[in-house]
Amino acid sequence: MPVKKTTVKKTVTGLNMPLYDISGKEKEALNLPKEIFNVKASPKLLAQYVRVYLANQRQGTASAKTRGEVSGSTKKIYRQKGTGRARHGSSKAPIFVGGGVVGGPKPTDHSLKMNKKQKQKALFSALTMKRKDIIGLAESRTGIKTKNMTSFLKNLKLEGTRILLVMPKMEKNSLLLAARNISNIQLTDAVSINAYDTIRTNKIIMLDTALTVLEKHFLMHEN
Repeated sequence: MPVKKTTVKKTVTGLNMPLYDISGKEKEALNLPKEIFNVKASPKLLAQYVRVYLANQRQGTASAKTRGEVSGSTKKIYRQKGTGRARHGSSKAPIFVGGGVVGGPKPTDHSLKMNKKQKQKALFSALTMKRKDIIGLAESRTGIKTKNMTSFLKNLKLEGTRILLVMPKMEKNSLLLAARNISNIQLTDAVSINAYDTIRTNKIIMLDTALTVLEKHFLMHEN
């Protein structure tokens, strides 16, 4: 009898992240949802997102006064003829110290818009591109101090590396207080994570509970 060939389903590799405890020992590997961490990345959309994000960080509050807005007398500063000097009618002219500014900045709205689906797709693209740079941290029930966090980074050879620490929510706890003392760590919560912070970091440390929040927030809202 001819032997039937069995077809083996190919599983997508790399859709997991190693999980460590605060001492730096690897515990297990956590599966990453493919809907977030295995999408077709769009560099053009990411570039557009970065442009919009940086534009929206601008305050646009710079302002300089014109000669009409400068406070001062409008009296002619000296007579028109006979002085041997150039003719001037006001001390608020731009060539005088304390006078108005020609073509100076005025308050401007630099904000740009991007719809919610584009922002989400840009985030998923960024997380997909940085997937190999994501590691997990098991949430500790005991108090964590700055020296524990520093030791954790040292054990994983992440000293001096730009790190994005993703927490389930930004609440005051021992981990937040310990991590915020380290200059190369940027803190964010799972709901507020964005594509710009994701792509500009070298390593992403995600709490195991933050991964659950991330999955619930972005995937359950779609259903």
